[in-house]
This record gives sequence, structure tokens and C-alpha cells, in this order.
Amino acid sequence: MIPNYLLISEQTFSRTVLAGVLDERTLPIRFERCVFDGEDLSRLDLHGCAFVRCSAIGTSFSRASLIDSQWLSCKAGGGDFSLADLSESRFKDSDLNNSNWNRSLLAAAAFDGVKLTGATFSEIRGLGLAFLNSLLVGADLRGISFRKQHLLGLDFSTADLGGCDFRESVFEGGSLRSANLRQARFDGADLRQVNLGTLGMEQVPSFKRAVISHEQAAMLATSLGMLVA
Repeated sequence: MIPNYLLISEQTFSRTVLAGVLDERTLPIRFERCVFDGEDLSRLDLHGCAFVRCSAIGTSFSRASLIDSQWLSCKAGGGDFSLADLSESRFKDSDLNNSNWNRSLLAAAAFDGVKLTGATFSEIRGLGLAFLNSLLVGADLRGISFRKQHLLGLDFSTADLGGCDFRESVFEGGSLRSANLRQARFDGADLRQVNLGTLGMEQVPSFKRAVISHEQAAMLATSLGMLVA
């Protein structure tokens, strides 16, 4: 059986070498255990490529085409994906802490089991963007819409969720503890299984018509200085 991809494994790439490989390809490329650390790979055409157990720590993919790319068990902490096209890309079980996604296109992209602590998603375009079982601690997610999504195992602790839309979303596990919720909307959201932490009086209007448990209601009342009899 002829494979429908070109396998390249255990190589360390510079920009020049990688660009040459991309220019000559006739099949999608599957990189396994390859190293791209610290390289400037901006503006390269990497659409359809798969990265498996690769390292791209501190690597720049700014303005690159990463449409339909696949990332499995990769390390790309501090990576720069700003202004890149990542439509329909898939990231799974990878370390992307402190990565930069500013103004990137993430339409129908998915992150599953990904570490995104301290990541920045400012001004992204992300219709259909999905996160699952991921760490978003301290991430900048301002203005992203999660409306009507099923949010499974997302840790938003200390994240900046200013202006995010969580209306009619369902949280299954995860945390909102100490997150910035300024102008975020939770109308009709099901929050019974998420860790809300403590909320200030100024945050309460954001949770209009949200569904919480009796235990959460008691904790909320306590955090607001009320006595539950």
C-alpha cells in the first residue's frame, strides 16, 4: 500500500532546509520527532502538514499557512502563531504554554488536552474554534465567543475573559477561579460543575439567568458577605 504522505523523522531543520523540502513536496508531509526550535518559519506554506512529537520551542510561525495542520504530542512553548492561518488545524496533547496567537485565523480549529497557560489570543478570528480538556490558566482570551458550546475540563483560572460570550454554554468541570470576567456574559449558561471561586458584587450581573447549584449559591452568598440561614 502506497502511503498518502511523506514521512520525515528525527531531523533538525533550519528555515532554509525546511523551505527546500516544502518546495519539492508532492505529498503532505508528516514530521515525526523533528526539531524546529527557535527558527523563523514565518510565511512558509505548511498547510496539511502533520507534526508528531516534534519540538518547536520559541519558533515563529507568524503569517504561515498552517491550514488543516495536525499537532500531536508536540512542544511549542513560546511559539509565535500571530497572523497565521490555522483554519481546521488540530492540536492534541501538546505543550503550547506562553504561545502567541494574536490576530490569527482559527476557524474550526480544535485544541484537545493542550497546555496553553499564559497564551495570548488577542483579536483572533475563530468561528467554530473549540477547546477541550485544556489548561488556559492566565491566558488572554478577551472577546472570544464560546456561545452554546459544551466546555469540557477547561481551566480558565486567572485568565482574562473580558468581553467573552458564554451565553447558553454548558460547563463540565473546569475552573473560572480568579478570572477577569469584566463584561463577560453568562446568560443561560449551566455553571453547576465549574469552580466559580469567589465573585465580587460587580461581577454578579454577568451571570444573569445562569444556572448554578445550591452549593455554589451558598458559596456565592458567603463571598458577598451574606449569611445563609
